[in-house]
Amino acid sequence: MHKADSIYEDEPDVVYDFPRTYLRAMQEAVGDWIVYYEPVKAGPRGYFAVAKIDSVIPKPGAEGRFLALITPGTYLPFDSDVPRMRGGRPLERALCESDGSAKRGGAVQLAVRRLPEDEFARIVDLGLPQDLERLEAMRYEAENSGLAEEPMTFERPVLERLTRRPYRDVAFRRKVREAYDYRCAISGLRLRNGGGRPEVQAAHIRPVDQKGSDSVRNGLALSGTLHWMFDRGLISIAEDCETILVSRNKVPADVVDRLIRPDGKLLHPTDPRNRPHPENLRWHRENRFGQVMEGEPTLWDRL
Repeated sequence: MHKADSIYEDEPDVVYDFPRTYLRAMQEAVGDWIVYYEPVKAGPRGYFAVAKIDSVIPKPGAEGRFLALITPGTYLPFDSDVPRMRGGRPLERALCESDGSAKRGGAVQLAVRRLPEDEFARIVDLGLPQDLERLEAMRYEAENSGLAEEPMTFERPVLERLTRRPYRDVAFRRKVREAYDYRCAISGLRLRNGGGRPEVQAAHIRPVDQKGSDSVRNGLALSGTLHWMFDRGLISIAEDCETILVSRNKVPADVVDRLIRPDGKLLHPTDPRNRPHPENLRWHRENRFGQVMEGEPTLWDRL
């Protein structure tokens, strides 16, 4: 169970803070996948993401509290949040009364609870559809004449789907672009091609191969050119998480004027829960911004 405004040091894609009450259950879950659930009083999301627990350690300086460390690269938000109930019945049998109605109190209030494999698979299937890649590929295609056969979807085991990079890339791209309303966070532009397909891309702030996650908070919606510049450290975001930094000795002034919002500030998602995490931005400043490009030609040099 996770609340976005939790008083504990929770960051779903990195660490889960919990009391000794749940220590045994969490230790038994090391190496297993988990589903994140938002309690009723916290908001409407229900089940909203998956991740894998790497290890459990005592929380430094906090007697009786522990940290579950999330395996890097495993966190993945659902494409669509999964409601707590379906057809009037909770998705978890442990939360059902004998007549199928929802229980009150007891197990419902547990911050950590065990989830049978079949219920885990059902929740994941609802949040991350088997055919997500096909849905995205066909999303902006013009409707056909109806003569084409319905494409077949290869049934993949849930865990294979959660670990396949192409699937995760599609899921990440959909969530990041949606969070920014298909606008580039640095230029502020919302561009679409002739078929209505958004031109904006989804950039990882901290790359996956550098222990970056697929959380929306590790993403920015950027145009192709700005994505290229961001990955190469020509632009970054300052400590205030607002101001756009530019490597002025490498980026011509006219390029800055054409590509970056006039106020020089980052465009944020409407939902504050999706704003870039300060630690991800700090990593980018310290490890990417101002890098030497080793003779690689710039996009504007090729024009």
